Amino acid sequence: MIVDHRVYTIQPTRVADWVALYREKGYPLQERYLGRCVGWYVPVEGRLDQVVHLWAYEDQADRERRRTALYADPDWQAYVAEMKQEGLLLNIENRILAPTDFSPIP
Repeated sequence: MIVDHRVYTIQPTRVADWVALYREKGYPLQERYLGRCVGWYVPVEGRLDQVVHLWAYEDQADRERRRTALYADPDWQAYVAEMKQEGLLLNIENRILAPTDFSPIP
């Protein structure tokens, strides 16, 4: 198992707008294609212009297959275009994490 740890930096003061758009249009598509969401988080202190989400996959091949299918969906492409038009998302960082041998598996 691997976990895709993603940090999105949102236009300052627009986090609520981004979350609302994502909740309505982005998350349902990601849930359909990506499968197992480990969690979605917003900071309560520190960088308040970021959101963090984690997705679990069997392995890199599973992640690649699922994300390729998501990117090909016309509804996902329309969502991304709308997000870009609104100027909400400034940056995406992601790390692929592997659990230690003593880590509880989510």
